[in-house]
Amino acid sequence: MPDHPAGNVPQVHATVLVSLDLGGGGHAEEGLEEFRQLAVSDALAITAVVRGTCSRPDSATFAGSGKIGEIAAALEQTGASLVVFNHDLSPAQQRNLERDLGCRVIDRTSLILDIFAQRAQSHEGKLQVELAQLEHLATRLVRGWTHLERQKGGIGLRGPGETQLETDRRLLGKRVKLLKEKLVKFQRQRTLQRRSRQRARTLSASIVGYTNAGKSTLFNRLTRAQTYVADQLFATLDATTRKLFIPDRGPLVVSDTVGFIRDLPHTLVAAFRATLEETVQADVLLHVVDAGNPGRDEQIAEVNKVLKEIGADSIPQILVLNKIDMMRLPTGTAGYGRNECGRIEQIRLSAKTGEGLEFIKLALSEVMQEHAGRQHAGIAG
Repeated sequence: MPDHPAGNVPQVHATVLVSLDLGGGGHAEEGLEEFRQLAVSDALAITAVVRGTCSRPDSATFAGSGKIGEIAAALEQTGASLVVFNHDLSPAQQRNLERDLGCRVIDRTSLILDIFAQRAQSHEGKLQVELAQLEHLATRLVRGWTHLERQKGGIGLRGPGETQLETDRRLLGKRVKLLKEKLVKFQRQRTLQRRSRQRARTLSASIVGYTNAGKSTLFNRLTRAQTYVADQLFATLDATTRKLFIPDRGPLVVSDTVGFIRDLPHTLVAAFRATLEETVQADVLLHVVDAGNPGRDEQIAEVNKVLKEIGADSIPQILVLNKIDMMRLPTGTAGYGRNECGRIEQIRLSAKTGEGLEFIKLALSEVMQEHAGRQHAGIAG
């Protein structure tokens, strides 16, 4: 299921979801709802949800024996053939669970990687997804990987006395190396494009935020692009860049980026680091937030955590509180607030209806004006 080649659409699987509260600060309900959305985004048919609380995971099977019995009963009652944990499982835990339950078991990281595999559209995006999948599965070689032999013809690859597992690991390592080399070429191309923009003194803004916060809708409103928009997690994976003309200021480059999520797999952050370089190199970040989401503060914190991880935490941010139309607020609620330095730091708008969009352009215009002032002062000095 989640180890299919990037881009293939999997079959619908009857699935039992397992989500245990490990004492994570009282956000169990929000975490479970997000987990459900992930499963739906992966086209899984949810037949049962097994919940529970525990102080710490079992080292052998993550869940205790009683909970495993509950999962087994749910499998028997519903006829499901897949169990998905809302947690990261070690290779040993995954193998033990599959042995005890007699079915396929995957963890949260594998689920997210599978969604990414379905959604990636660009050649680079597909390469990045495949790299993340292979690096995650490298420690889980319990089945054969001999399909990789087709990359080199297959005949004569195995050395004397080499086991199947050793052969698979060597083939996988070669594939990972090839993917990384291809991605480096894409990185160099983007570096050249950025240098060209810098020579032309074109500023850039990156739209970042939690998944399903409305980033692509805002991007389309601003640039009149046709980026895919859907009310689901990770609707957009491939970074898209367009020019936006600001009256009296000139052109600005705007980038739409992949959405972040709680406990984003490290393999995914590493694999998508090249795409996220557009964010790292931006002059300003438009941090889009679903204003009506009860967990918006936690989502803001998660986004900022990933931004710090990729080295983008020092870039100026404008917080965009989106979806005010969904909050049934009266017309005219859109607006903005300034910080003590007089800069616009927060905007309330609806990307869907367009109400308040002018405040985004005003904020970007002021960023461009401030940048031009610094450049002029530098030249004068």
